[in-house]
Amino acid sequence: MIDTNFKYSELTSKVIGCAMRVHSALGNGFQEVIYQRALQIELSLADIPFSREFEMPIYYRNQQIGTRRVDFLIEGILSVELKAVTQVEDVHFAQAINYLEAYNLEVGLLINFGERSLNFKRLKNNKFKEFQNV
Repeated sequence: MIDTNFKYSELTSKVIGCAMRVHSALGNGFQEVIYQRALQIELSLADIPFSREFEMPIYYRNQQIGTRRVDFLIEGILSVELKAVTQVEDVHFAQAINYLEAYNLEVGLLINFGERSLNFKRLKNNKFKEFQNV
């Protein structure tokens, strides 16, 4: 699963591997929170640093207008959004991309545990702005 053409490919592959172990053990049919808790255990066992339900402010015209929580923020650089639905829809992709843009993260994963086989997509933020120290 490691493809050097993708940024953070090694990290995303490790996270996907953890999700596969969860899906293999639990299958589909549970609520999203069950998969969150199980994935938290797998990430810990794999020694992958993360924050669960990571809350970040949302800004509009430089004014904070609210907050949102991404399911997992991995190593401070990778957003992971979980779903437990029978089929991933455009609205789920839009939500995951919105998190990447709002948090200025370059790469994210959308993982769906609700299908018979684990479904995951690597996402890239085309609006990512890399900050440079001057």
